[in-house]
Amino acid sequence: MDKNSVAFWMTLGGTICWGVCFWWMHRLSTKQNTLLDQLREQGKRIEKLSKIEHDLIKEVHPQVGEIKEGMEAIIAVVKENSEQNLPVTNQTPF
Repeated sequence: MDKNSVAFWMTLGGTICWGVCFWWMHRLSTKQNTLLDQLREQGKRIEKLSKIEHDLIKEVHPQVGEIKEGMEAIIAVVKENSEQNLPVTNQTPF
């Protein structure tokens, strides 16, 4: 082989390698874009669910305060009744 044929085959090999690398990068880029599109869609779904959850919490929040006040009143009544109805212990000597 002379220098010209070696140069030709090296050039041909380099061109083929460049083509394979280009195809490989294009393939990776396509997969990456598909994944990014899926992540964007997932993010939109999460935002939508978060907004719905936030709206539900806004509706429930005033009721939570009312329930807490009602529970405090019930706890006070129960404590008052339990203090009034303490059982008398019978102490018998042994």
